[in-house]
Amino acid sequence: MRFTHSRITRALITLVTSGCIGGIGSGLMGISGGNGANGTHAPPVLAFFVQPNSVNVGQIISPPVEVVARDSVGGTDSTFTGRITIRLASNSSGGSLGGTTVIGAVNGVATFSNLAIDKVGTYTLQASATGSATVTSTAFSITRVTTP
Repeated sequence: MRFTHSRITRALITLVTSGCIGGIGSGLMGISGGNGANGTHAPPVLAFFVQPNSVNVGQIISPPVEVVARDSVGGTDSTFTGRITIRLASNSSGGSLGGTTVIGAVNGVATFSNLAIDKVGTYTLQASATGSATVTSTAFSITRVTTP
C-alpha cells in the first residue's frame, strides 16, 4: 500500500485536531521531571490554589488553604514533594496562627487543613519552600463570634 504525502498530512492534522478540539486533549500538563524539584533543579514557583476565607476567631479556616507548586509552564508540578511552610504575613492584631504550618506537598499541592487564628483582625498568609520566592494570600478577616 502506498501513502501519498497529502494522505499522511491529512491524517496528522486529523489526529492533532481531534486530540485538541475533541475534548480529550493530548494529556500534556506541563514540563516537569521526576526529581521532586520540577525537573530543572530550580526552586518551585508557589501559588495559593485555595485562598483563606474569613471565619470566626478560633475556628478552623474552611475550606482548607492549599498551596501549589507550579512547573515552568504554570501547571501543577505533580512531582514536587518538598515541604511548604505557611505563616502570618500581616498581623497588626498580634494574633497567633495555630495548626500544622509545615506540610509536605503531595502531587505538588500542600493542604493546610487545621489552620486557625486566635485574635480578631485582618490577616494575610505567606507560603514558602526552600529556595523559592514567598507568595502572599489575599486578605481575610477573623471576626468575633456574635450571638443572635
